[in-house]
Amino acid sequence: MSCSVKNPMNKIMKKIGITTNVPIEVLIAAGYRPVDLNNIFISDPDPERLIKLAEKDGFPINCCGWIKGIYGVCMEYHIDTVMCVTSGDCSNTEMLMEVLRHKGLKTIPFSYPQEPDETEMQNTLNKLATQLGTTLDKAENVRKQLEPCRKLADRLDELTWQDNKVGGFENHLWLVSASDFNGNHTKYAEEINNVIEDAEKRKAYTENSLRLAYIGVPSVYRKDLYRFLEINGARVVYNEIQRQFAMTQPVASLAKQYSIYTYPYSITNRIEDIQRELENRKIDGIIHYVQAFCYRGIGGIIFKDVFKLPMLTLEGNDNFYLDQHIRTRIEAFIDMIKRNTDR
Repeated sequence: MSCSVKNPMNKIMKKIGITTNVPIEVLIAAGYRPVDLNNIFISDPDPERLIKLAEKDGFPINCCGWIKGIYGVCMEYHIDTVMCVTSGDCSNTEMLMEVLRHKGLKTIPFSYPQEPDETEMQNTLNKLATQLGTTLDKAENVRKQLEPCRKLADRLDELTWQDNKVGGFENHLWLVSASDFNGNHTKYAEEINNVIEDAEKRKAYTENSLRLAYIGVPSVYRKDLYRFLEINGARVVYNEIQRQFAMTQPVASLAKQYSIYTYPYSITNRIEDIQRELENRKIDGIIHYVQAFCYRGIGGIIFKDVFKLPMLTLEGNDNFYLDQHIRTRIEAFIDMIKRNTDR
């Protein structure tokens, strides 16, 4: 299976930073190469320095680490154009956009509709395409060319929860990378296809491993969290937001694709999607990650009432490794599930 998208403008594509998942098909159709600033930040060899750069320029200590990291990436990596999602993601992004604009960067605001309505999304996408000098028809052609990439991501997800041959971090890494396909969709397809071919030959994980769901935004802990869970006999077989980023469900239009993407809308939409996957994937417990200083953490009140499974809430900000306190909490959580499930 291959995924090759031709340059629609027949010229060198201009890099554009994105602050979260956006309609990259429209950006590509307009001649841009989307680059997810979050992924650059968290994969940087020294993300702490990007945080410190932002704080040196005046970002407060009690500000989300991801926001400071995005700012640091823009400054350090010389990103000059950024699409900022001002509605449907982070409440701090609007002011981040103002700061970036003040620093001389070109910023393009994008707002998801208030409700996941296809007609509203169609209008939103049309407006964006016109603003960027392209058409929705061209963006739809890009969507069709990207479909094989998304199918590959879905296959890797299946290898995680059905075949039990892919670990939680590997699943996280490839699904979250689908937000921008690592800036090169053709290369992404080749690399994930190689991973899939290798994984299909692996020995499956033991059935005695606890099956966990990870809900919430990707954590700052990178591979530490997934590795520690597996050391203690548990494995993440469902990464909620990462799977949403990959947009693996077959659709007939971009409007549909970005309407069934749950994160920008009501928590009710997320709950329906999560509940379905908890049942399909036979989940034993839930890790709910919340980012410090983020309003979305309040949603944990609803999650605890709705989901009838053991849940551990972890909060992080710019602590990129698990400290002993968090390790102890995770060990206790896993032990509790094991006692209740005879594993």
